[in-house]
Amino acid sequence: MKPVIGISSSQNEQLLTLPTDNIHAISKFGGLPIVLPNYEETEADLIVEMIDGLLLTGGGDIDPILFGEEPHQKLGFITPERDAFEVAIVKEMLLQNKPILGICRGAQILNIAVGGDMFQDIYTQTEEKLLQHQQQAPRWHASHFVHLEDNTLLKSIAQKEKFKVNSFHHQANRRIPGEFVVSAVASDGVIEAFESKNHHFVMGVQWHPECMLLNNDETSAEIMKAFISACIK
Repeated sequence: MKPVIGISSSQNEQLLTLPTDNIHAISKFGGLPIVLPNYEETEADLIVEMIDGLLLTGGGDIDPILFGEEPHQKLGFITPERDAFEVAIVKEMLLQNKPILGICRGAQILNIAVGGDMFQDIYTQTEEKLLQHQQQAPRWHASHFVHLEDNTLLKSIAQKEKFKVNSFHHQANRRIPGEFVVSAVASDGVIEAFESKNHHFVMGVQWHPECMLLNNDETSAEIMKAFISACIK
């Protein structure tokens, strides 16, 4: 049996959207992709019973009220329904110890759901001289390096000290809760990946491996294969 992977979707008014790269990335490595609309929060436990893994996809910004802040001037468009549903389903997935892979926005909402916080806009809320994190290049192009931390699941998957990733974000994770650990950072110190110390497979990456697969990126393929493998009962 193929593992059933629930894939989160973006929402704009009454329109749900999802780049098909996410679907192809799941099916390419043996998963059965199921696109999830933004259900009521109370339905999260029923949905989790139906799926073997969760792919939290990219998208717009996250409501800062979720981590105790009011909107920054540079905050973009938010979708409260999506935020609420994803926080609820993440918490239920963690309770049942089912695999989660968060991509870009998905990595950020994963961190918020477990009690972390984030920069609403890295360019105005940090004093560091930052790299270009909103690349002006095709989505499959790897534009900057991430450096991997020792003794992490991500490093065991990648088998590298560093590798290049694509980059399409102006928000980023800031504080990671204690039961999680940072597993990769950019050269400028921006958190690029984190993972759970207590769950089978729970990982967030700030880049888009599903897009880099279009260029046959080896590390992206290994990440997706490891995720699907973790979802097999």
